[in-house]
Amino acid sequence: MQLFGIIVLIVAGVGLLGGLVWVGQRSNSGADPLMQRLASIADREVAPSLSDLEMSLSFRERVALPMLKALSRIVTTFTPEQQLEQISHQLELAGKSQTMDARMFFAQRILMMVALAAGAFIVFFVVSKNPNALLFIVGAAALGYFLPALQLKSQISRRQNGITKALPDALDLMTICVEAGLGFDAAMGKVYEKWDNDLALAFGRIIQEIQLGKARRDALRDMSNRMDVPDVKSFTAAIIQADQLGVSISKILRIQADQMRVKRRQRAEEKAHQAPVKMLIPMVFLIFPSIWIVLLGPSIIVLMHTNPI
Repeated sequence: MQLFGIIVLIVAGVGLLGGLVWVGQRSNSGADPLMQRLASIADREVAPSLSDLEMSLSFRERVALPMLKALSRIVTTFTPEQQLEQISHQLELAGKSQTMDARMFFAQRILMMVALAAGAFIVFFVVSKNPNALLFIVGAAALGYFLPALQLKSQISRRQNGITKALPDALDLMTICVEAGLGFDAAMGKVYEKWDNDLALAFGRIIQEIQLGKARRDALRDMSNRMDVPDVKSFTAAIIQADQLGVSISKILRIQADQMRVKRRQRAEEKAHQAPVKMLIPMVFLIFPSIWIVLLGPSIIVLMHTNPI
């Protein structure tokens, strides 16, 4: 019964986390919701009433998001500002700053903590009347509080790995574009046009910031801080230094592209060398016992049924 309750809590926690992520995120379709609302109203012959406009919204926009925002305002009242800034930076690193803020993230953590604690209370205290129910409730609450943070760290790691893998190919494309006569900003624009990944989106954001009047070195430095990837920091530092000293951008890009390819090959070789060590645990605990059962099992059965002399 206890094992079944733990499994139910884990499944419920994962489902609740997925639901909170879905509720907390805005729509990423690229369409402007205001223009969609205006287009739907313009098609009607009679002007809709306020209640009709409210009921035209989805359940997520009408109920879920306002409740989550109200909870976030209450929770962040007692949250230190330094912790909010730290979470905001982590959301930047995960690429979710446009769809979620730190207050919404804290509200999701508190809501999940309360939900899992309530589920553990029902399963272990009300249903099974376990004497260790308090321990399970505290554990479920801790799981609900730390699970969103672990998911955020996983998203940060996955995004940084994707940027690291895409950077050498992006630098190759930029090198070709610059040597063909394009400027550095236009070369970044080509990467933004051709690809659809986090690095290309970051280059597109740099182009927009430069068009709005931001200095290129400041835009590059901000991009490096938003990613926190060592290879990107090295690339941006080289470009900023070349811009200050008047060095040819094409030479810097070619040198950086060569270095990034060498680093990517070294990382691949490092992972290849780590593979035998990582394979040792499943081989010892899973593969070898199966082989022993297949090879020695029939002999053991025969010996067990053999009458002693």
